[in-house]
Amino acid sequence: MQNKGFYHRFCQVISLLCFSLLLASCYNHGQRTPDAWDLTKQQIDSISFSTTHHYSQNYNFVVNASQLPLADALPDMAFDTLYVVRGERIVVADIETVPTDTIDSVWVKVARDQITQGWIRECELLEGVSPDDPISQFIDLFTNNHLLLFMGLCVVAASLYAMRRLLRHNAYIVHFHDIDSPYPTLLCILIAFSATLYASIQMFGAESWRHFYYHPSLNPFALPWHLGIFIASVWAMIIVSIAAFDEAVRRLPTADALLYLIGLVAVCAVNYVVFSITTLYYIGYLLLIAYIYFALHVYFHVTHFPYHCGHCGKPLRHKGVCPHCGAVNE
Repeated sequence: MQNKGFYHRFCQVISLLCFSLLLASCYNHGQRTPDAWDLTKQQIDSISFSTTHHYSQNYNFVVNASQLPLADALPDMAFDTLYVVRGERIVVADIETVPTDTIDSVWVKVARDQITQGWIRECELLEGVSPDDPISQFIDLFTNNHLLLFMGLCVVAASLYAMRRLLRHNAYIVHFHDIDSPYPTLLCILIAFSATLYASIQMFGAESWRHFYYHPSLNPFALPWHLGIFIASVWAMIIVSIAAFDEAVRRLPTADALLYLIGLVAVCAVNYVVFSITTLYYIGYLLLIAYIYFALHVYFHVTHFPYHCGHCGKPLRHKGVCPHCGAVNE
């Protein structure tokens, strides 16, 4: 009985000691970050510049121009000229404001290495470089207006010719002689929607797009809602493209599947070009509504067969007598 009381008191002491240690333990307040009152003027200027220009010191660029001239000193001093050429990577080493410069008051010091570094006006720099990120460089490829117009003319001409040839041979092609699968139609609608949304962001959210261009992300949940929807549509296009390819290969012979996929790519390319350009003139919004209605109407009323014959397995649009074998399907 005495041992039992001693054990009970011992447990109470241990519990009290553990509780006291919990109360006396250190609390981690997290990493302290200085507030605006603790920042130096240089730090405040750097944050302000990064907010408006979307890059700052230590940001990396890739040279796209044939060559960029770099001055070894600011314009109010004597200087020589160095050059960096296409494909070279440079880093922002310093940023200065030159109020006396009437062309561009912002001068940026960039460095290729310890030897090759110098100053250049921001306007000249940004025209000849792109962010050192594969997503940003991919964006550059599809935002080149001359490339877009040239590609549009080529795609439209080639697509019209290919569709004419395919229709004459009664080949399968999306929207006109389609396979009974929703994925090709859904892919075309996604391309049209994404092209319209992309052009809309360019017109109404240019600054948010510029920030995304300098700091790209493929996570739609880490972006503003309009950019998140656009990135989610890009992911959806990739997934639906794989499904459409699998459906075409599974439902058609190899030669027919190849022709069908070529035609599908042509239609998607036409959608991208047409909706990207027409949205800039506000026509694309009405065109998108009409196109979605057309695509869904064709799929549900022409392409899609909701029934199959219980005797021969052929697709049927309505119940009743099978036109292939004559069996009655109730």
